[in-house]
Amino acid sequence: MAREASINRTTNETDISLKLKLDGSGASEIDTGIGFFDHMLEGFSKHGFFDLNLKIIGDLAVDGHHTIEDAGIVLGNAIRKALGDKKGIRRFGSCILPMDETLVLCAIDLSGRPYLVFDAQFTTERVGYMETEMVKEFFYAVSCTAKMNLHIKVLSGTNNHHII
Repeated sequence: MAREASINRTTNETDISLKLKLDGSGASEIDTGIGFFDHMLEGFSKHGFFDLNLKIIGDLAVDGHHTIEDAGIVLGNAIRKALGDKKGIRRFGSCILPMDETLVLCAIDLSGRPYLVFDAQFTTERVGYMETEMVKEFFYAVSCTAKMNLHIKVLSGTNNHHII
């Protein structure tokens, strides 16, 4: 059975359409209206070999909060739905990721119990048009709705783009 999910979600603040294929090739079509956020999600898709189609119309005239948080909610729900009964997967996973001067630890447990530990500091209020405080909010929404235990710890780094 294909491990994929399609989710549409409309609120007063956002209208989201998402398609996720876990066993993909890394192809993506992403338009959230926030260029740097699109860039990060494209990297998630490409390097995770997930196919991701995501279109969001959000209240960006207010700010990026609803768009980014709601994207996390929908992506987490899609991950949980695509995993189904989780047969044939490994429950735990981790990586230490270098990007130039930055080194980040990420560990995950698909336990069904949501929890986020996020240890990162940013020195700017935004990267591009994305507020850096929204990075934690995004991962909180993903971890809660996917029902995963997620730990993210920045071990070293100074460039906010690389840290995110």
